[in-house]
Amino acid sequence: MERKIARRTARENAFIALFEAGFGANSIEEIVAMSKEQGEYAVDAYGEALLANFYAHSAEVDDLIRSKLKDWTLQRLPRVNAALLRLAVTEMLYSGSDDMDSIVINEAVELAKKYAGDGDHQFINGILGAISRQEHGTAAPAPQPEGKDGEP
Repeated sequence: MERKIARRTARENAFIALFEAGFGANSIEEIVAMSKEQGEYAVDAYGEALLANFYAHSAEVDDLIRSKLKDWTLQRLPRVNAALLRLAVTEMLYSGSDDMDSIVINEAVELAKKYAGDGDHQFINGILGAISRQEHGTAAPAPQPEGKDGEP
């Protein structure tokens, strides 16, 4: 029996699986199976649904991300950033709930702070915020911590 894990953990584990799949050594099915077998970073049903939705809609998700990249290509992005964007956009568009965008954006920003390069969380926030506004009208960008003297 699969144990239920927090959505935050489910998103992180699905992100790790998608990131690993980007290297092409194993299929996503093999990666998910290994994660469950090993127990570490196990992808639960929610994570599997996110991954299945991404693979079912990957062309649309990638096209939407590309439309916001300006002078960049998806292939030039660091793999961590590409995986975070892909999973977050998938969840924003195919989770069945338009009111989750701010939560999804915030979680992607937190994962970027943990796994991506310095400042990449701002890039992730900007792209996801633009997509949310385009697709759902409004979305509050994830709050940015203030630096010294109250500056972002």
